[in-house]
Amino acid sequence: MTTRSQTRGGLKLETHKHRSTMRPLRAARPAELLTLPLDQHAGAAARPIVATGDLVALGQPIAEPTADISAWLHSPVSGRVRAIEPQPSALHPDTPSLAIVIENDGADRTHAANQPFDFSNAEPAAIVEHIARGGIVGLGGAIFPTAAKLARAPAKSAHLIVNGAECEPWISCDDMLMRERASEVIAGAKVLCRAVLAEHCTIAVEDDMREAAQALREAVEHAGGGIEVVEVPSIYPAGGERQLITTLTGLEVPSGGLPQDIGILCQNVGTAAAIARWVHDGEPLIRRVVTITGSAIQEPANLDAVIGTPLSRLIADCGGFATEPAKLMMGGPMMGIALPTDQFAVLKGMNCVFAATLRDIQPAGPEMPCIRCGSCSEVCPAILLPQQLHRLALAGEVPELDEYGLLDCIECGCCDYVCPSQIPLVERFRVAKPEVLRYRTMRSMAPEARAQFEAREVRLARLEEERRARLAEKRRSITSKP
Repeated sequence: MTTRSQTRGGLKLETHKHRSTMRPLRAARPAELLTLPLDQHAGAAARPIVATGDLVALGQPIAEPTADISAWLHSPVSGRVRAIEPQPSALHPDTPSLAIVIENDGADRTHAANQPFDFSNAEPAAIVEHIARGGIVGLGGAIFPTAAKLARAPAKSAHLIVNGAECEPWISCDDMLMRERASEVIAGAKVLCRAVLAEHCTIAVEDDMREAAQALREAVEHAGGGIEVVEVPSIYPAGGERQLITTLTGLEVPSGGLPQDIGILCQNVGTAAAIARWVHDGEPLIRRVVTITGSAIQEPANLDAVIGTPLSRLIADCGGFATEPAKLMMGGPMMGIALPTDQFAVLKGMNCVFAATLRDIQPAGPEMPCIRCGSCSEVCPAILLPQQLHRLALAGEVPELDEYGLLDCIECGCCDYVCPSQIPLVERFRVAKPEVLRYRTMRSMAPEARAQFEAREVRLARLEEERRARLAEKRRSITSKP
């Protein structure tokens, strides 16, 4: 087993993964009603291709992509479409999303058109198109449509990195997936290698994931080798895409660039497993592993849950609440989204439901002035100057925020965690980012606008010259008359 230790910044956090890994991975109980938002992926929302009252089969496409960055959506059960209407979504709890609500008939009638796909001799473009048809998106949190990411990869990627470095201190869904279904991860990695013609493939795990690493090694050996399993330090946020690339290769993704720019493609282990199920079994992305954890949960565990399952059902599957949670989140305490209730549905990108007591979280105290201690800069894994960015954000200095690299912030929360003044740095940065993006857009449009202005000035000058020439000719014709 190779170990890499090139890390910068970050935090060594106390982990609580053992609470949810002491029980084996198991399937969640099926729900009677499932809610499937049409915008549970990055990019444009999908468009329904079923109507209220339609019968649907398990795995049947029910919504189609509407743009290059969009994704197919499939029914996770067989049953009837109860409604197509706005429903609350955990991605943006305050704004309902159009969703398809399906009533489960419990029959699990499968969609006959979904069949295994022989990728071994297929062209990369055909593999990418097939992955798109499976509704596969990144399951590590970014939920970017996988096919769109693969299509943007270099013609021949030098390196495929499969990311199993699960750094949030409470989340263990990827850890359990690798422990118990390592063969799926390896099979998916081989499909991805063929899709981008990767010359090298590395699976990264944290150095405290001993069981997962061993299971992956055995699966690689059984599959014929060709994939390297590498340990990285268990320092948050080791699993950040750019941070992981630097740790493994020593290379840096350029500011404003993408891993593809340096010949690298990253995919999450859950994404790889989902690709394997779609390619080998004909099962589109209709389920995922979700960690249900936190001190407010009676029996923390990892559940294999179909997309659209109510969170309340998963919590009940784990014995319910041991006590009233002080905070309920989608995701972990460092980067999660606060939820007002458990009446939301499992989404493709939902890796964890975290029900915290006051012992689990660090309640924010009153905000105080920055004392310029520099702690935030020391822990920033993106090598930014959070205190300077904060000053510029408060002053509304948008060009300077762009110059100081605000858009390179990965919103990991390290700076918030160590700030002695309790300043909500990430929140301020999140608010300022749209302004920086608008500034970049306007700046990129400036040359075109300048060219249009100069062309207009030339056209107006030509028209004025022609007008004066006509006027002069008219005057000459008048004076030349007897």
